[in-house]
Amino acid sequence: MAAHLPLYICLHLLAVPLILFFATRRPAPRVRLPPGPWALPVIGRLHHLAGALPHRALRDLARRHGRLMLLRLGELPVAVASSPDAAREVMRAHDAAFASRPMSPMQELAYRGVIFAPYGEGWRQLRKISQRAPSPGVAAYVADSTMRAIIGRRFRHRDAYLRMLQEGLKIVPGMTLPDLFPSSRLARLVSSVPGKIERHRRGMLQFIDAIIEEHRESRAAGKDDEEEEDLLDVLLRLQKEVDSQYPLTTDNIKTVMLNMFGAGSETSATTLQWAMAELMRNPRVMRKAQDELRRELGDHGKVTEDRLTGLHYLPLVVKETLWLHPPAPLLLPRRCGSPCRVLGFDVPEGTMVLVNAWAVSRDPAHWDDPDEFVPERFERGERDFRGTDFEFIPFGAGRRMCPGIAFGLAHIELALAALLFHFDWELPGGVAAEELEMTEAFGVTTQLRSELVLVAVPRVPVFIEY
Repeated sequence: MAAHLPLYICLHLLAVPLILFFATRRPAPRVRLPPGPWALPVIGRLHHLAGALPHRALRDLARRHGRLMLLRLGELPVAVASSPDAAREVMRAHDAAFASRPMSPMQELAYRGVIFAPYGEGWRQLRKISQRAPSPGVAAYVADSTMRAIIGRRFRHRDAYLRMLQEGLKIVPGMTLPDLFPSSRLARLVSSVPGKIERHRRGMLQFIDAIIEEHRESRAAGKDDEEEEDLLDVLLRLQKEVDSQYPLTTDNIKTVMLNMFGAGSETSATTLQWAMAELMRNPRVMRKAQDELRRELGDHGKVTEDRLTGLHYLPLVVKETLWLHPPAPLLLPRRCGSPCRVLGFDVPEGTMVLVNAWAVSRDPAHWDDPDEFVPERFERGERDFRGTDFEFIPFGAGRRMCPGIAFGLAHIELALAALLFHFDWELPGGVAAEELEMTEAFGVTTQLRSELVLVAVPRVPVFIEY
């Protein structure tokens, strides 16, 4: 018996710490991921998005699986918020955790700028610069006015710019193979997107180099001394003045200009096209907007920004257009920078987060007649799009809210006011209003799939100043 005593004692001595360990050990916290539809090997839940525009497919999935869903698209974990309360938690309650943008391999090749810059001091500097912008066919008007605000003159190569912009929008990173399978070398090898992005990027940067050089030479020669300071003047001046760990480099200036050219013109032009299409389908709204404009501006004979401040109904038309047709229906993606809980669900770090602004606007729990164009719904001014009302978020909210709201709204309101003040409008060939094609096309912005062709009937003479 004595021979076995040391082993007996040893077993007891070993058992004591084991008992204490299991007695004091806390169970690992249970991870509660958001729900989602069934998945397939390799592609995950991509097949659920086939055959429909992403914002519509995701809205339909949300109706079955919840306000916050988790999808695996290829290798990417993607959380989708589809209700005002889910959007509020992402863009307000946990705004800091979701303040960065996901950077896919293709986005690394494209332009970052203020749009895709990582959250931090460098992004703050670029955002401040972007917000300094002054605010003075539809796409051509917006391109001209954007260019005049940025470089102080009508753009001589506008048509070439528009072609290049449209080409770039078709290849902007999104649901490409390298984005969905970032770890796969094969996906990158078989995709034609990287080469297209690189060629387009070089072309756009050459384009910007020529603009900056021409601008500097013109200012140095005193040719434009009588013109007001434009955005490029501001940027070049700031480059000399800024003295910090985040200096304003020439590359920064190019990036800001590219962001402003693309975002400032494309989203505004898209919104104007939807506004005109909806007005043609709703003659009552068209007449009401035109009557107000011609009553308030008739003695002036032209549309100017200062005269728009007294209008009441036109801003409602713009709001209704942005509500029914947000130009970027899924906004821009965010990245979960640290684990957090949204609506009681755990969102893992590194997850891409999409807010379906289009689905939020169509939520019948918060809006009456969510498929109808009725500007009067904003009559009482209870909801606005500046990031505080999460039932209406066409520009997003929080830290990564669009920095160019004032710039874009000035474009939209001025152009729409001029179109309605100076002209009456008809559909060609006797087409009835209810026959107007309103199908959406997939892209960076959700445009009309068919080109909008209208007949302008002059009503108030247009005086062009050169």
